[in-house]
Amino acid sequence: MSAIGGLVLAAGAGRRFGGPKQLAELSGRPLVEHALAALAGLDRVAVVLGAHADDVRAGADLGAAEVVVCADWAEGIGASLRAGLAALAGAGEVVIVLADQPFVSAAAVERVRSTPGAAARAVYVGEPSHPVVVRRPLLDRAGELRGDAGFRAFLDGAAEVECSDLADPRDIDTRHDLEVVRR
Repeated sequence: MSAIGGLVLAAGAGRRFGGPKQLAELSGRPLVEHALAALAGLDRVAVVLGAHADDVRAGADLGAAEVVVCADWAEGIGASLRAGLAALAGAGEVVIVLADQPFVSAAAVERVRSTPGAAARAVYVGEPSHPVVVRRPLLDRAGELRGDAGFRAFLDGAAEVECSDLADPRDIDTRHDLEVVRR
């Protein structure tokens, strides 16, 4: 059986947030740690860093995750995905989460993973979000990823898995977003 990889995308500059939002604290730990917790139990986990790589390494407990620094992070999510998937080469499936979605749960990851097919993604009241699971042969197309679309262009026909009962897809883009979820 092929390894199951987990990939946390955490390379952005956090411009709207005003700094490294990966380190913004929520419930006593940085946002990136919440994302890593959702992937606990997978065979291998990689976290892709970029703009604030040194700060995130120093300020968060990344555990056993393999740290991948994406030099081309400013190109967009496509560059981060290529870097992270290269680090997880050989995995038969990869579960992708975002560092700024702290309420994505391990239960949502498991539900999406249990759905057969080349790809599946969580939806919340019908709106697509993360986690996303990608399997072969779709993983083999990672080299085609460009810009900020990620796998979106390849997910037509992917299974959509309702996860509203297991997780909350809200992301933290601004300091106001963080204050709202802290209430």
